[in-house]
Amino acid sequence: MTTTTVRPRRGPYRDGDLMRSTFDIRQRPPGELPPPADGEKVGVMRRRARERLSARGLAYVADEAVLIVSELVTNAIVHSGGQEVTVTLSLGSGFLRIDVHDGVPSFHAHPKAPDDADENGRGLALVQSLAEEGRGAWGVEDAGATTWCKLRLAAS
Repeated sequence: MTTTTVRPRRGPYRDGDLMRSTFDIRQRPPGELPPPADGEKVGVMRRRARERLSARGLAYVADEAVLIVSELVTNAIVHSGGQEVTVTLSLGSGFLRIDVHDGVPSFHAHPKAPDDADENGRGLALVQSLAEEGRGAWGVEDAGATTWCKLRLAAS
């Protein structure tokens, strides 16, 4: 007699970390622009996030997730004054969670209403909007050293 083991069918994703990348940035005084080498790391994180999401069958959420990664990493590079940034993408309870940790406590990680002529200042408002559209949430932890965003995933 032959026996067959039946395993539960898994969806295209399982809970756990998808990506954890840490990179150094040049510590600068407030108001000084980051060097181009630091800015290039935003594109690297965008590409890694898209690759990891696509590899796990989550390409349908990649556009929104990559935009959020871009905004949060840019904020960390431009505003933290720190020396290191860690980007984590993880899955849990039907959500994709994006964490960007810069190690520097801050109480300024809240969206502001920029004037029409402002060239920047819309990033966190965009993250908030994408989180709301994706039936998710966003916020800060570690006294502002980590900014996160959660997006609901489609049912598998």
